[in-house]
Amino acid sequence: MATVSLPSIRSSSIFAPSRIAILPTTKFQTKPTKFFPIRMSMEAGIGVMGTKLGMMTVFEPNGVVVPVTVVGFREGNIVTQVKTEATDGYNAVQVGYRRVRDRKLTKPEMGHLKKSGVIPLRHLQEFRLLDVEGFEPNQRLAVEELFKEGDLVDVSGTTIGKGMQGGIKRHHFRRGPMTHGSHSHREPGSIGAGTTPGRVFPGKKMPGRMGGTKRKIRKLRIVKIDPELRIVMIKGAVPGKPGNLLRIAPAKIVGKNIPKS
Repeated sequence: MATVSLPSIRSSSIFAPSRIAILPTTKFQTKPTKFFPIRMSMEAGIGVMGTKLGMMTVFEPNGVVVPVTVVGFREGNIVTQVKTEATDGYNAVQVGYRRVRDRKLTKPEMGHLKKSGVIPLRHLQEFRLLDVEGFEPNQRLAVEELFKEGDLVDVSGTTIGKGMQGGIKRHHFRRGPMTHGSHSHREPGSIGAGTTPGRVFPGKKMPGRMGGTKRKIRKLRIVKIDPELRIVMIKGAVPGKPGNLLRIAPAKIVGKNIPKS
C-alpha cells in the first residue's frame, strides 16, 4: 500500500501570510480609549465651612422683610495644606473645620494634620485658586475678614434625604382623576414608548430615591455678619437641615472674578 505524505501545516500555502484575511473594522470592535485630563472647578476666592442653624426673618432699615438662613461657625476653618503646581499639579488651599477628639480620626488623618501642626479636624475641603500666595499651614480664616455684608456667595450642602418617593412628589407630576370610576390616582401610568423601541428610555422620570444629594445655591446675598456670635445671615434657603455642613465661597462671576476660559 502506497503511503501519501501530507504537507505540513507550516508549509501549507493556505496559512501563508499573503492568504490571511484581514477582517474589516466593525462597530462591535472596541475603539482605543481616550483619556482626558481632569478639570476641577475653579473658585473665585477662598471660602469657609459652617454649620446650618436654621432660618429666621430679618427686617431691613427700609422695612423690607427678608427670610435668612443663619449659619454658625464652630472651631476650625484652618488651613491644613497648601497645594501648588510644582508639588501637586494645581493650586489649591485645603481647609479643615470642626474640632474633634483624636480617637474620632484615623491614623492617616492624624498624621496628615500633625504634619502641618493643626488640631484634629473632622472635615477637610479644598478651594482651588489661581494664586495661593499668602496662605500657609495652620493659618486661621476669619469670616469677617473674607466677606462683608452685601457680598454674593455660593452655598453648597447636602439636601434633606426623603427616601423612596413617587413621581408626584419627586418630579411634580399631576395626579389622575379621583372620581368617575378612575383607578389611576397617583400611579405614574404608561412608561414605555410603544412596541417599536420595546424598552424604556434611560433617564425616564419614575419613582425612586429622593434627596440626600449635593446641591449648590448660587449668588445669595449676605445680609448680616455678627463676629461676636460667630454667625452669618444669608438671604434665602440653603441645602440641608439644621446641623448640616455648608460650604460658603465667593460667588463666581465669569469675566469678573474668574477667567472666561
